[in-house]
This record gives sequence, C-alpha cells and structure tokens, in this order.
Amino acid sequence: MVKAATIAKKSGPKKKPATAVKKSAAAKKESVPLRYKCRLCGYVYSPLRGEPHNGIPVGTAFEDLPETYVCPVCGFQGKGRIGKGGFDEWVPTRYICSMCNYIYDEKRGEPHRGIKPGTKFTDLPDDYVCPVCALDPKIRVQFGKVLKQGFQPLYE
Repeated sequence: MVKAATIAKKSGPKKKPATAVKKSAAAKKESVPLRYKCRLCGYVYSPLRGEPHNGIPVGTAFEDLPETYVCPVCGFQGKGRIGKGGFDEWVPTRYICSMCNYIYDEKRGEPHRGIKPGTKFTDLPDDYVCPVCALDPKIRVQFGKVLKQGFQPLYE
C-alpha cells in the first residue's frame, strides 16, 4: 500500500484548469435579457422570472413564448386576450435599494451628488453607493456599503 501511495505522488505535476476569460462591460450589457411590458395593464414579462405557474420556465426569452401566449393579468381580469403583439420592449428607469428601499430615478438623477438628471443607472460608476445607506451608521456597520449591485429594477 505504501508503494502505491508514493507512486501516485511521483506521477508528475497536475495540470491547472484553464481560467475563464473575463467578459467585457459591453458583453455584460448585451447579456441582460429584455423585458416586455403589456400596453394595457402594465404587466412586465421577464425571462429572469419566467411564468412557472403558466408552464413557462425561467430563462424563456419573449421571442420563444408560444404563439398562444396571453398576458396573465389581462387574461385573468377578463380584459381580453392580449397576446404577444400587445407587449412593448421595457427598460427600467427606476431602481430600488434592496436594503433601505431608496429609489434611484434616472429622470431625476442626484444633482446634489453630481449625478445629472437623465443619467442612466447602467452609466453610474461601479463604486456608486446608496446615498441613504451610506448615511445610516447601523446599515454601514452591519452590512457595509450598499453598492450598485444592491439595487433592483423597480417594476412600475
């Protein structure tokens, strides 16, 4: 048994696995799935959520939905059968902090912090910090800085 163990140790250096190449910022932006909003009721279809209760798995792109797809809200409320043609591409303009519920609105910006109105959330620097959480010592001490990644799109 000892010989087998020493032979295994002498069997040469192990190869390291290849490292993954980091994606550029442009590639990351392109990988964000598009969301679509119903013109009638405002329901937002997101491939990130899918509609498991309607048999549509997470990750299903809007283009891959069946032709028989109907808005789940309008169909349920009896407003009619609003199909895929009743949806428009939707891009969020307001983002909410997951810690304190502060809302960053692209239309407003944050002029007091040097962020002009109309500045898109994706254009904010990566070290952007929630202005409310940054001032609250309880949040800062317990959770640290709440950065841009701590914000989620606000479904209006």
